[in-house]
Amino acid sequence: QVRLVESGGGLVQPGGSLRLSCAASGFTLDTYSIGWFRQAPGKEREGISCMNSFDSSAYYTDSVKGRFTISRDNAKNTVYLQMNSLKPEDTAVYYCAAEKQPMCVMDRSNMDYWGKGTLVTVSS
Repeated sequence: QVRLVESGGGLVQPGGSLRLSCAASGFTLDTYSIGWFRQAPGKEREGISCMNSFDSSAYYTDSVKGRFTISRDNAKNTVYLQMNSLKPEDTAVYYCAAEKQPMCVMDRSNMDYWGKGTLVTVSS
């Protein structure tokens, strides 16, 4: 059974850090480009970071650049999103998704697999 399972969300104070994990089962992540998306209440789901499968180049949307870092551990079949200097506007459900592409496309309607999401709340 193909699954992506996110973990690591929770409540954190502004300025704090969290590391999200996205564990894959039923397929191997190393041939997939992986994206992190988030959806805040009342807003559309947005892509915030992705990593190419063929060269592991990483990309970030401007709002998280310099604060978030995407990484992958192929031996563990897991992708991570390290989030530092968190802000209240980072509050959202965070999703990982996989696409069988050598380079990130990040088309929400064409990702091959999605996780169910993990909630991140940034509040004092």
